[in-house]
Amino acid sequence: MNHVDEYQQGLSADGDLPAADDGGFSPVVAVVGGPNVGKSTLVNRILGRRAAVVEDVPGVTRDRVTYDANWRGRRFTVVDTGGWQPGARGLVGQITEQAQIAVEAADAVLFVVDAAVGPTDADQAVAGVLQRSDKPVVLAANKVDDVRAEADAAALWSLGVGEPVPVSALHGRGSGDLLDAVLAALPPAPREVIGEEGGPRRVALVGRPNVGKSSLLNQLAGQQRALVDEVGGTTRDPVDELVELGGKQWRFVDTAGIRRRLQGLQGADYYSSLRTAGAVQSAEVVVVLIDASEPLTEQDLRIISMVIDAGRALVLAFNKWDLVDGERRYYLDREIDRQLARVWWAPRVNVSAKTGRHLDRLVPAMEQALEGWGTRVPTAALNGWVADVVAARPHPVRGGKQPKVLFITQSDVRPPRFVVFATGFLEANYRRFLERRLRETYGFTGSPINISVRTRDRRAKGGQAAGPRKTG
Repeated sequence: MNHVDEYQQGLSADGDLPAADDGGFSPVVAVVGGPNVGKSTLVNRILGRRAAVVEDVPGVTRDRVTYDANWRGRRFTVVDTGGWQPGARGLVGQITEQAQIAVEAADAVLFVVDAAVGPTDADQAVAGVLQRSDKPVVLAANKVDDVRAEADAAALWSLGVGEPVPVSALHGRGSGDLLDAVLAALPPAPREVIGEEGGPRRVALVGRPNVGKSSLLNQLAGQQRALVDEVGGTTRDPVDELVELGGKQWRFVDTAGIRRRLQGLQGADYYSSLRTAGAVQSAEVVVVLIDASEPLTEQDLRIISMVIDAGRALVLAFNKWDLVDGERRYYLDREIDRQLARVWWAPRVNVSAKTGRHLDRLVPAMEQALEGWGTRVPTAALNGWVADVVAARPHPVRGGKQPKVLFITQSDVRPPRFVVFATGFLEANYRRFLERRLRETYGFTGSPINISVRTRDRRAKGGQAAGPRKTG
């Protein structure tokens, strides 16, 4: 069996990793190394899927990004980091600092070096830091694509961090041996880990580039968890962090800024946008950050529509409130009335990620949105409500016919979905009227509502279903 086959044997038939049997304990492996040595490609190889953004230019990964991995039944957490360049300053220096933080928090370190290039001065400097860290180190000699290239790996003994393990992240050669070495470096799994019942609520932070998503995550986490720079687009991969707020644990995910429509993107920006969309789909509540110091843009509205289409609970956070003066507030109120009228039901908070102002209002808004997202109304109450509403304002007559609402039921929650049975198709304006009255009576604050109509002629045995329509 070759190395690639051995690696694939560690995966289940559908490509997912097998279930772990370690009692829930998940040690941390930090993947570090210089720029463009193949760290993210190796992470994807370990995960068995393309999760980390990869592009043939250095500096694509910038934050520390965590993933759940599993090898031979042992679960562990992989932390992908940006290129480590000792002595660098500015944004590159911040990337290096994030890599160092990942090493400090890790149980073991996977040090990736380009075997084709050989040990560089930067690699020697990183090796020195790792030697002083007293953490177990596994040295991955990457880009060893065939037997002839294995001789190049021997030169990496000079780094002084142990035996180099030849591997090809691109082709999978040697992946099994490398992962066996990683498992050997990890601490033994405890017999039993008692965890809390249930898990933290999942929150995605989304918005245009440079609206303060990473600053907000850092402020909430109380540490430099995500890179912050004046240049927009610093975050490429979703960055998640467990944060305790209001006596509860929340899993916040900082996402890449959405620049424009997906069709117009390419390279790392394209895959970053895909991962942002995936983070929204995986979230329960989405906090859309809007730069309150600037006029609302079409991109802000498009992002809000994306969250509504995904059916997620929604909170609007107007950031950079410390930069908003009286005149700007006057115009902002009018922009909200004009451009955000369709999401009047979403909680709004005015915050400053930079100063921490009003961040205490974020948790109540998220809890309110999640409560609306999970609200269910009994069918009997709904039909009593709809009878009163229709009696007060029946559907208008069109073409000599007037559709009659027969009954309504709630088919689902998260988001709330309703099915209206009627004798004819209900116009969009009347559906919006029903939605507004639903919200006025039952709340559903912070949640989109999906209303579909099924037409049923009273004289017919069956009915023809009309296509569903999402409202919000």
